[in-house]
Amino acid sequence: MKKDLHPANYRPVVFQDLNNGTTYLTKSTVATEETITIDGTEYPLVKVHISSSSHPFFTGEERIIDIEGRVDKFKARAAAGEAAKEKRAAAAQKQAKRAAAKAAKAADQE
Repeated sequence: MKKDLHPANYRPVVFQDLNNGTTYLTKSTVATEETITIDGTEYPLVKVHISSSSHPFFTGEERIIDIEGRVDKFKARAAAGEAAKEKRAAAAQKQAKRAAAKAAKAADQE
């Protein structure tokens, strides 16, 4: 095993969730200057914005996404694309008829 590969400064550290104030005491090597006193013992403090105690996935408070609005937008884009495709096909047909009429007129005049 290689020597000095892993950090040697594991120590108890408190992680505090800023959303709900929950604290977790665990071992870590994270560097911090803040401290907190718990049960008369002073620990380094790391403040986090979100943890398992406040994240919607873990708390079960999932937010309902407006899926219907997204589906409606998709259907509207698909319908607009289909309409544009039909318009292009009609324009191409009209152009072909004009070209055929011009060719027939030119053939009649000769």
